[in-house]
Amino acid sequence: MPQHEPLPRDPIADARRNWEREGWTQAAGPMAAVASIMRAQQLLLAQADRILRPFKLTFSRYEVLALLSFTREHRMLMKKASALLQVHPTSITNAVDRLEHAGLVRREPVSSDRRAVNVVLTPEGLDVVARATRALNEELFLATGFEEQEVEAVVAALSGFRARSGDFAPPGDRSDTAHENHPREPSR
Repeated sequence: MPQHEPLPRDPIADARRNWEREGWTQAAGPMAAVASIMRAQQLLLAQADRILRPFKLTFSRYEVLALLSFTREHRMLMKKASALLQVHPTSITNAVDRLEHAGLVRREPVSSDRRAVNVVLTPEGLDVVARATRALNEELFLATGFEEQEVEAVVAALSGFRARSGDFAPPGDRSDTAHENHPREPSR
């Protein structure tokens, strides 16, 4: 996966030893975990962006297309897309601007609310997201280098962390609103 010559040793393991040598023993493991997650994110994002480059997409723009591809009518309120992708409204606006310029999505006003706008996947956008998803599945998701048991352990650990950090409500903690974010619901 790396596009460079591997380092002769793990700099995060070195950093952990430095933390321990300085007497920050309790923080050493968590520091190494945080640094490892951040480095893994850099490596995976670089790989995803490399795979998506022929489609003239970044991963953030791909996420918008993928989200729309899973909705029944291939449309969604921009505000809802921003919330589901967990990005600032400015970021979704920027992504939609670029996708619209490329002919992959279009904006449609919502007749019942002049301030609301739907973002709609075009036929070309649907084709591009299907081809890009195939490429990501084949070249990244099925080839991450994680062992099967590691995948489940990573997902469980990070899901637990995200829930404890307030990223989402764990299933037992939710009120009866599961239907509100179902990807196949109408967007209005």
